[in-house]
Amino acid sequence: MNNTNKLIIPALIIAIGIVTAFAFKPAPVQTYEYRQFSTIESIVPGGIGRSRLVSTDAGGAAIEKDLLNIYSMVGINFGNIANNDKLIVDKINEYTELGWELTSVTAGVQSPSEKSSGGIYLTRYLFRKAK
Repeated sequence: MNNTNKLIIPALIIAIGIVTAFAFKPAPVQTYEYRQFSTIESIVPGGIGRSRLVSTDAGGAAIEKDLLNIYSMVGINFGNIANNDKLIVDKINEYTELGWELTSVTAGVQSPSEKSSGGIYLTRYLFRKAK
C-alpha cells in the first residue's frame, strides 16, 4: 500500500465520523408541565354520600365542584351518572381547549368494609402541556 492510500483511509474515517456526528444529532428532550384533576364519586346507599370534582386553579387553590351521588334512595341513579359524565367531559374539554393533552386516567375504588356499607370511586385525570 502506498503512502497516499495510508493517508486517505484515516481521513475518510474521520470525515465519516464528523458527518455522522452533525447529521444525526439527537432531538432535544421535550419537557412538560403537568396538571391533574380528580373525581370522587360516592357509592353510599341512599344517596347520602359526598361526590366532588376537585381541581386547582393557576395559583394552586383548590376548586371543588359538586357531583351527584351514584346511588339515590331507590338504588343506582343512572341520571346522576349521566350528569357526572357530562361534568367530567366538560372539564376535560376545558383543559384541552387551554392546550392540555390528556395523558392518563387512573381509577381506584375504596370498597366497603365490614363496618361500612359505602365506598368511593376515585379517578384521576392527568394532563400535560409542552413547556
